Amino acid sequence: QVLLVESGGGLVQAGGSLRLSCAASGRTFSRYTMGWFRQAPGKERESVAEIDWLTSRTYYADVVKGRFTISRDNAKNMVYLQMNSLKPEDTAVYYCAASPRVLTSEVAAMRVNSYDYWGQGTQVTVSS
Repeated sequence: QVLLVESGGGLVQAGGSLRLSCAASGRTFSRYTMGWFRQAPGKERESVAEIDWLTSRTYYADVVKGRFTISRDNAKNMVYLQMNSLKPEDTAVYYCAASPRVLTSEVAAMRVNSYDYWGQGTQVTVSS
């Protein structure tokens, strides 16, 4: 069982930066693939970035590549999402997610239903 709590969302102007944090409970955090997803009003939840627990390989949605960076600190049970050069279309609720599976492909890692545990979400609003 993993409990996830996100923080760091807020209102920022286009071109600005935010750093989201996700605090995870559980003694086996280091063995979970972690991901960030987002959901805008009227849209489906979509992948943003994921980091594998076994290899620390990272995956990014095309729309955030080069702007967002996912990282994890297993000693602190934390996952981060550094978001730079934010755009109004990045506005959404951002969710942290955890999967106990070894996700061996990019497709699997970026799939919403690969993840068993979800945080409550944090709102990110980017003004133009």
